Amino acid sequence: MAEASVEFLLQNLKDLLLYNAHLILDVKEQVNSLYKNIDLFKALLKDAANIRNKNQFLKTTMNQIRDVVYRAEDIIDRFVTESAARKAQGRIKKTLKKIGHTRTLLNVGKDIESISAEVKRIHDDKKEHIIRALQQEGEGFAGIPKKREAPIVEEENVVGFKDEAEKIIKLLTKGSEELEVISVVGMPGLGKTTLAKMIFRDPTIKYEFYNRVWVFVSQEYSRKDVFLNILRHFDPPSDNMYRMDDEELAEKLCRVLEKEKYIIFMDDVWSNEAWDGLKIAFPDKKNGSRILLTTRMKTVARHAKRNLEPHDLRFLDDKESWELLKWKALHSKECPEELEGDGKHIAIQCKGLPLAIVVIGGILRDNNNEIHWWKNVAKRVDAYIVLDQVKTMANFIEMSFNHLPYHLKACFLYFGMFPEDFQIPVWKLVRQWIAEGFIQEIEGISLEDRAEEYLEDLVNRNLVMVGERRSNGKIKTCHVHDMLHVFCRMQAAEENFFHEIKQFDPSKYSPSDHEWQKHRRLCIHSCVYSYLSSKPIGPNVRSFLCFSSDDFDLPPADISSISGNFELLRVLDGKAIHFPRFPNDLTELIHLRYLVLSCHFKILPETFSRLWNLQTVIVQTTSRTLEVKADIWKMMRLRHLKTNSNTSSSLPVPLPANKSTNTEGSLINGNVRTLSTISPQSCTQDIFARIPNLKKLGIRGPLANLLNSFDSVGKLDHLENLKLLNDVHPKPSSEGKIARFPQKYQFPPKLNKLTLENTRLDWKHMSTLGMLDSLEILKLRDYAFDGERWQAEDGGFRVLKVLQIGRTNLVTWVASARHFPRLKSLYLRHCSNLGEVPLGFADVSSLQLIDLHRTTKSAAASAMKIRDQQTNKGREFKLSIFPPDQVQ
Repeated sequence: MAEASVEFLLQNLKDLLLYNAHLILDVKEQVNSLYKNIDLFKALLKDAANIRNKNQFLKTTMNQIRDVVYRAEDIIDRFVTESAARKAQGRIKKTLKKIGHTRTLLNVGKDIESISAEVKRIHDDKKEHIIRALQQEGEGFAGIPKKREAPIVEEENVVGFKDEAEKIIKLLTKGSEELEVISVVGMPGLGKTTLAKMIFRDPTIKYEFYNRVWVFVSQEYSRKDVFLNILRHFDPPSDNMYRMDDEELAEKLCRVLEKEKYIIFMDDVWSNEAWDGLKIAFPDKKNGSRILLTTRMKTVARHAKRNLEPHDLRFLDDKESWELLKWKALHSKECPEELEGDGKHIAIQCKGLPLAIVVIGGILRDNNNEIHWWKNVAKRVDAYIVLDQVKTMANFIEMSFNHLPYHLKACFLYFGMFPEDFQIPVWKLVRQWIAEGFIQEIEGISLEDRAEEYLEDLVNRNLVMVGERRSNGKIKTCHVHDMLHVFCRMQAAEENFFHEIKQFDPSKYSPSDHEWQKHRRLCIHSCVYSYLSSKPIGPNVRSFLCFSSDDFDLPPADISSISGNFELLRVLDGKAIHFPRFPNDLTELIHLRYLVLSCHFKILPETFSRLWNLQTVIVQTTSRTLEVKADIWKMMRLRHLKTNSNTSSSLPVPLPANKSTNTEGSLINGNVRTLSTISPQSCTQDIFARIPNLKKLGIRGPLANLLNSFDSVGKLDHLENLKLLNDVHPKPSSEGKIARFPQKYQFPPKLNKLTLENTRLDWKHMSTLGMLDSLEILKLRDYAFDGERWQAEDGGFRVLKVLQIGRTNLVTWVASARHFPRLKSLYLRHCSNLGEVPLGFADVSSLQLIDLHRTTKSAAASAMKIRDQQTNKGREFKLSIFPPDQVQ
């Protein structure tokens, strides 16, 4: 990605020159010259990126630019690494290495000058040719109007599958009480997953099968992962479950499923062997359980159920194709008259293949009012409809990819690093994009918000699919279609964007192999231990992502295998790799920006603050507490510091500024957005004054003293998400009850989400929470409140949308519509004494969901009355009750 590489290097050089010039002081002049020469390419590359795949000259030139930029980046990063290491050494070592360092300086200076000259030569030699190519090839591209805001396209807007869904739903809900396997068969892109998702969400299926689970299988599946994903529906996986082998997990899953009626949706099964390896976990208790299987292979479908013919998914007809194209291109059922003729022609030429229509619709959306653009697409679409379906889809996807703005191309290809069909948490994706340098900073907009805008753009172009949205409408998880995933991997290989390791074979690996040494990003899906044990060398690797489901402790002898062999890492996500002790060599990876560290230690040492580039730090430790001795106030790029839910972290108290070397303001870090979880002792005004832009805060420990004096938290003017977890020993009882609660004015003014646990507050304090002006989500986990009666008060919870109540001794809850006027979702968990859900909720017009989990039969009965009244008023309403036998 020449354009993305140039953008990142320019920003990196700029940061070095502005903020860390002391590290490149001896070569500053050469670096400044290189910056100016590379900057010459910026404007040309943005234009050339649109058409380079059509023009071999442009393609070759941009690859040449990319390679020279990579070389420049490697040289400078290595020099900065050495320079930082030298400054961290003692005086004696510095003296001994002075001669070698002088020689290094001369070499680096010459290398930078040589690359700078090469960059200028390429620019001078190729500039006129690039401009001429742009003029010749740009017709139809240069005239593309500026992008408009695309409408949001929801997954629920399915066209052409209603009759198909009705047939399959009937097969799933009627017939024999024996376990049945219903298969949906069709070619890639025909809509098997879309149809299955439509059925999965259907109210009839939800009512008939409380235990319904969706699981992706895919071509290179893992039995263990499949079984764990199904088990997650019933209970959060434990450490013991992760240690089980395939057979043990299959037995456990079988025991869980045989208790009640179930339906499993198995998406994208590729082989008979895959089905045979998985079916042993699905018991037949003759209670009407079902499995719906989607596959590209009819042989697999027939093998799974020999006496039942699979359901062949049909193509869309011309009318349905036109309806789908209108929705994807215009987000409307209507079409301007001047576009209708060309639009119908395009729809017909897509030959009823939904994915082709979706991709073309994404291209048209950006220009939906331009007649000439629709005419151009109508003329060209026939060229992409060929007998070779793989080539057809590759061409369609490439059209959409080439039409992306240059800043979105790297973001899109990054999806290929994740496993196929993997539901990607958006928080992870966004922070990795930022660490990779894909997100350009704009004044007034945070990097995280900017990255989420990029993601929404990709969704609106039909390149990324939304898995789940949050209650505020933002995307929670996402993924790409299989065909798009294949394209990302193919394009990435061509661009040397990343290298994928699925099954590592040590016999085929040679550290001296040039191909292995040129990789810049690695994503490893299995055999991580074997790979690290082979002493891999990745001198140019910037990202190391591990997706293995098999956790392991790294032997002491191999602790330095990552930091020692991948010295230029920017992104290290190695959750499956457990470090028995803190890897001291890790502090030499000064380019690290994103770090996920799994460990057994309880102290983050002082040397950790040498990683001054870090933006995101996630520490998963088996220790109950984590003491942060590192001076995080020196880590001025830090944005997110998070430890797992079983820990509480104590932060170092910021020292007063040294008047001779610093100012008070130099210790303020306006970048920090997340701290979770920290101890109450760390919640001081001195600490919070250093991080004024904090948005998410988690606090765990004895909370009584903190809640008595809440002013330090209340002064966090930008805080939106707050977790208060009262962790006292022994487990909370009446002695752990908190008597005093902050007043409304003591809470942060922008607080949008609040989570309480084990606080055992009196229900009267709910009136205080009801007065918080911005509170939309309130999660009362186990024992958050104590008392048998809650009388809601008027005027409260004016904007609350989501309410969750966990274990409590609540018996009587008195409330009506006026107490929760905007409530959308109500979740009750283990409220085993509750007499009923307030019937007044039937009058809450915004209410869409009530979810009861192990409450009481009387509570379930009242919820059913609310549902009946809501549906009688013509409102869409969902009711979920578990276990089913609570339904009277």
